[in-house]
Amino acid sequence: MNRVPGDTENAHSSSVESCPSLRDVHSINPTQLMARIESYEGREKKGISDVRRTFCLFVTFDLLFITLLWIIELNVKGGIETTLQKEVLQYDYSSSYFDIFLLAVFRFKVLILAYAMCRLRHWWAIAFTTAVTSAFLLAKVIISQLFSQGAFGYVLPIISFILAWIETWFLDFKVLPQEAEEENRFLIAQDASERAALLHPGVLSDGQFYSPPESVAGS
Repeated sequence: MNRVPGDTENAHSSSVESCPSLRDVHSINPTQLMARIESYEGREKKGISDVRRTFCLFVTFDLLFITLLWIIELNVKGGIETTLQKEVLQYDYSSSYFDIFLLAVFRFKVLILAYAMCRLRHWWAIAFTTAVTSAFLLAKVIISQLFSQGAFGYVLPIISFILAWIETWFLDFKVLPQEAEEENRFLIAQDASERAALLHPGVLSDGQFYSPPESVAGS
C-alpha cells in the first residue's frame, strides 16, 4: 500500500527535474538567436574567416620575406644582374639559392589556391607543401655547398624550413579548430532558433483578445 505514494513522488520528482530544461528552452530569445544566425551567415557570405585571412597573409609574408632575403643575397655577391644570370641562367644545385625562392613560390601558390580560393577545410595541402619543403631543404643542405658561401648558406634554408612549419602549426591548431567551433555554434544557434519558433509561434493579434459577456446579477 505504501508503494503507490512512492511512485507518485518519483514521478513528481522526475517532472520537477525536467522543468529546468523546459524553462531554459522557454527563456530563449528569438531575436538574439536570429541576430546570431545572421552574423554567422554574413561571415559565410564573406567567403573567408578572419583566422583564415590571417593564415593567407602569413603565407604571403613567407613568399615576400624569402624573396627579400634572396635579393639581398644577390646584391651581396656582386650585383643583381650578374648574380641573377649566374644563379638562374647558369643554375647549379650545389651553389644557387634560386631553387629556395622557387620553393617559396610553390608553397604560396598551393596554399593560396587550396585555402583561399577553394576554401579547403583539410590539412592535406599544408602537409604536402611542408613535406616537399622539408625533404628538398634537407637534401640541399646535405648535398650542396651552401655552408661554404657565408651566412646566407645558413639563413635561407633555416628560415624557409621554419616558416613552412609555422604555417603547418597555425593551420592545424588555429584555423581548422576555430572554424569547426564556429560552425558548431552556428548549427546549435540554428537548432535553438527553430525550437524557439515552435515554442513562440508569434504575437497574438488584437482580434484574439476579447472580454466575456456580462453575466446577469444573481445568476
